[in-house]
Amino acid sequence: MLGWFRRRPKGRAIPDAQWDATLSAYPFLKRRPAHELERLRELASQFLAAKEFHGANGFAITDEVALAIAAQAVLPVLHLGLHWYDDFVGVVVHPDEVVAKRTVQDEAGVVHEYDEVLSGEAMERGPVMLSWRDVAAAGASAQEPYNVVIHEFVHKIDMRDGASDGCPPLPSRAAREAWLAVMAAEYEAFREKVVIAERFGGAATWLDPYGATAIDEFFAVACEAYFVDPRRFPMEFPRLTQLFDGFFHPVR
Repeated sequence: MLGWFRRRPKGRAIPDAQWDATLSAYPFLKRRPAHELERLRELASQFLAAKEFHGANGFAITDEVALAIAAQAVLPVLHLGLHWYDDFVGVVVHPDEVVAKRTVQDEAGVVHEYDEVLSGEAMERGPVMLSWRDVAAAGASAQEPYNVVIHEFVHKIDMRDGASDGCPPLPSRAAREAWLAVMAAEYEAFREKVVIAERFGGAATWLDPYGATAIDEFFAVACEAYFVDPRRFPMEFPRLTQLFDGFFHPVR
């Protein structure tokens, strides 16, 4: 493969057949309004021209792979602009999940080592790592709702002010305080639901329980649902919908 993606001049439009195939593979993209799809296609083309894709462990970057990632990655910045991703160039794609060695030191000074299984990772001012298996399954997993590309690229947005804290860069301290007030309240309410589900047999949460591990993870997990299921999200999280609408500027 690697025809159009590798040979194309900068700014060349994505071929119709490949774009249609991508939309068919990821129906949550195809359901966007026509004017948004036009903008999505334009930004995806710009993303492909600006970023460098690297396959890990022998994984081959094909047109299908690159375009699938680009189309999903630009969804959060559809109305913000691609400059929100200008702090990095590389996108590293593994064929499957990755086991990362972690080392942490607790409050008593004891060092603990453990393995963490990752389907994706975003590094501050560094590359984004993704598992192709999870990326490719995003069309079906949108029902859960789960999307590793959106999750990691929202982390990149969150990190732009130097802190991964569940709050993207905002124009004023007052705006930041207002954002965090809503986010913290929603995060605590979600954590309580996860505890009830996991410890007391309560109803499973619609969002991935991983969002209960930290407020920045809750932000990323909530954004997955916000973008892949914009019909249900307002019913589940009306306050977050208003908050995210104000930042991401969707056209409804």
